[in-house]
Amino acid sequence: MGALHEGHLSLMKLAATQADRVIASIFVNPAQFGPGEDYERYPRTEAEDVEKLAAVGVDAAFVPTAREMYPEGFATRVHIDRLGDVLCGAHRPGHFDGMALVVVKLLTSTLPDLAIFGEKDYQQLQIIRRFTTDLNIPVRIIGAPIERESDGLALSSRNRYLSPDQRQAAVALPLALKAVRDAFRVGGDPVAAITRARKDILAAGFDSVDYVEIRHPDTLDPVTVPGGPARVFGAARLGATRLIDNWVV
Repeated sequence: MGALHEGHLSLMKLAATQADRVIASIFVNPAQFGPGEDYERYPRTEAEDVEKLAAVGVDAAFVPTAREMYPEGFATRVHIDRLGDVLCGAHRPGHFDGMALVVVKLLTSTLPDLAIFGEKDYQQLQIIRRFTTDLNIPVRIIGAPIERESDGLALSSRNRYLSPDQRQAAVALPLALKAVRDAFRVGGDPVAAITRARKDILAAGFDSVDYVEIRHPDTLDPVTVPGGPARVFGAARLGATRLIDNWVV
């Protein structure tokens, strides 16, 4: 959605190793913002973004307008059962329907051989994998590793909303989720680890915790027994900013 940072640019660099030509789309999608969310204030830095894309060798930028994507009379929706109902889906009703709709349109507009999405938005990545399979969209979906600041905070366009004090407090989210991961890896009690993580996040200055959960990386079903594939997910609100993160167990 623009406001590009090194996390985004890492996707472009990875794409250049996988394909002969790289296209990047930039579109702040109104369909995936709910009432009272930050659509109007979401950072828009199109000219700067295009310069950054050129600097890392992107061949073309697809930058449609909202009217081009959703012309008058537009009446189609995309909904993904189950995968879109948990985690962020439970706290942002309609968000993943709007995301899925725009990604379907972006993929069918550009017809790429492959598309790369960051693992910070891991639930989004799994939903995209699901609907491209279900809808027979001929594209290979690749997940790219999370890019982090030196203190562990995942890169995000929304990080620019944070005041200096909030930025300092924000690192509590990845640290708390990492502690859950470490405890679960060695067979610790997941309930106790999650309870401690929530307390640590709030103690750092976050206003609320939407969730801290351990789930299967493919199905996003809850995982309670260590030893198999798992991922720790979390989302919390710091002032007016909602931050998400996850760690592989």
